Amino acid sequence: MRLHERGSGGEAQERGQGVKTSVNRYDRMTYRRSGASGVLLPLVSLGLWHNFGDVDPFEKSRRCVRRAFDLGITHFDLANNYGPPPGSAEKNFGRILKRDLAGHRDELFISSKAGWDMWPGPYGNWGSRKYLIASLDQSLQRMGLDYVDLFYHHRPDPNTPLEETMGALDFAVRSGRALYVGISAYSPEETRRAVAVLATMGTRCLIHQPKYSMLVRDPEEGLLATLAELGVGCICFSPLAQGLLTDRYFKGIPKDSRAAKPHGYLQKEQVTEAVRKKVLKLNEIATARGQTLAQMAVVWTLRHAGMTSAIIGASKPKHIEDAVAALANLKFSTEELATIDRVLGR
Repeated sequence: MRLHERGSGGEAQERGQGVKTSVNRYDRMTYRRSGASGVLLPLVSLGLWHNFGDVDPFEKSRRCVRRAFDLGITHFDLANNYGPPPGSAEKNFGRILKRDLAGHRDELFISSKAGWDMWPGPYGNWGSRKYLIASLDQSLQRMGLDYVDLFYHHRPDPNTPLEETMGALDFAVRSGRALYVGISAYSPEETRRAVAVLATMGTRCLIHQPKYSMLVRDPEEGLLATLAELGVGCICFSPLAQGLLTDRYFKGIPKDSRAAKPHGYLQKEQVTEAVRKKVLKLNEIATARGQTLAQMAVVWTLRHAGMTSAIIGASKPKHIEDAVAALANLKFSTEELATIDRVLGR
């Protein structure tokens, strides 16, 4: 389905919508290979965990997706339960795809996940074959897609045989529902086992998605080294620690902030005075680098060669523009890294 035609000034005009998308977007972005694969992902990807549910203004979400794509962000990360309510982020993203980006499907890398609670009863959670395949089918329907580029198991399931869970991922690829598969929140040893099981089935694990930021550094305790050894990519979520690593909480908790929302994952109790003091000191380092704290936080995660991409959230296009602008300064001196570690008490 073709919805665009070339316009003047390096832009494409979308029929019927008046939407302009840049045709030189790929000159603005750097792409990094995901492990030992043929997949290149933008250094910054857009996650739809927050700000894209039915509780959020649709036109604001739409502007964010369009601006991201104009800036060369080709990877959009979703999950079955993103919203709120669960499923609404995929539904709204599907509306945006149909209205604005349908003619660009082959330029997009779209992911979804399943593994957390999604519907009532024994088949709406964790890692059974029944749940994972049913969830993926529902995700495809909500987004109006024939396939996703990447399908994740969202978290380990201690009660389902790993062979069953990985078998479901393998089936997703072989049935044409997904081109690649990945895992999220798996420990180094769990990752090693999952990759090995998939390999026996002839399917590679493309990528792992852990939580990683200056405030959450668990992946440094063996996961990054394991992924490098196995040739698996890594894409981190929450590089801004749910907004803590921004200027949002320098003076407390604003009424319209994520921590003030009743449906958010960042709780008021997490915005402590001790955290605020660390954040203010980190901001001084960022300022000396010519960056905002948020910009430095994003590129700090990318200092690892094996970190394929960092997933950011955004409630307005400027957040995306700032993150992409940060890529102009990816290098850290040894002194800068040591100072950051001292501030963080490491």
